[in-house]
Amino acid sequence: MAKDSQTPLDDELARQQEEADAQVEPETAEGEVEDVAEGAEEAAEVAENPEAEVLAARVEELEQTLAETKDQAMRTAAEAQNVRRRAEQEAEKARKFALEKFVKELLPVVDSLEKALEAMGEDATEAHREGVSMTLKMQRDVLAKFGVEEIEPQGEPFDPQYHEAMAMVPNPEMEPNTVMEVMQKGYLLNGRLVRPAMVVVSQAAG
Repeated sequence: MAKDSQTPLDDELARQQEEADAQVEPETAEGEVEDVAEGAEEAAEVAENPEAEVLAARVEELEQTLAETKDQAMRTAAEAQNVRRRAEQEAEKARKFALEKFVKELLPVVDSLEKALEAMGEDATEAHREGVSMTLKMQRDVLAKFGVEEIEPQGEPFDPQYHEAMAMVPNPEMEPNTVMEVMQKGYLLNGRLVRPAMVVVSQAAG
């Protein structure tokens, strides 16, 4: 029996089915390609993450070590600077006050020359007086050259830091706590007290 020929309706249905199949196949293929690409990217990310984490941890560790090293270096430099500064201060202090004992031993000689000059009467010759005066001046110049200063507080307010009160005497003509008389001069060595001035201090009368 001969095969029945297709009707125009059958032909149209067959054509539409072929077009539908042709449209589905590319979309399916493209979707499969995208799925494969996404899978590959995810696989790559999974493969790279462990190494990236290790590198990040190593970088963080190195940064912390560097910060600690810098801090330690700064502390060491500051400590070295402090040690050097203290050494310089001690050396300067030793230089300034190395002569303190010598000055203390020399001051009684100056006191004796001053008293000798004051005690000279009219019978003393001019040459004798001039000789003692010049010797005293030389002694004072030497002391001044090495930073020794006299404390001569006659008429000044009493200062217990630099003066030693040997007596308190009522004196209505002077303000209380004023140095009336200097029994022995005081001396400073580069601003430091070597010997206080021995003085008599006024007090209120009555």
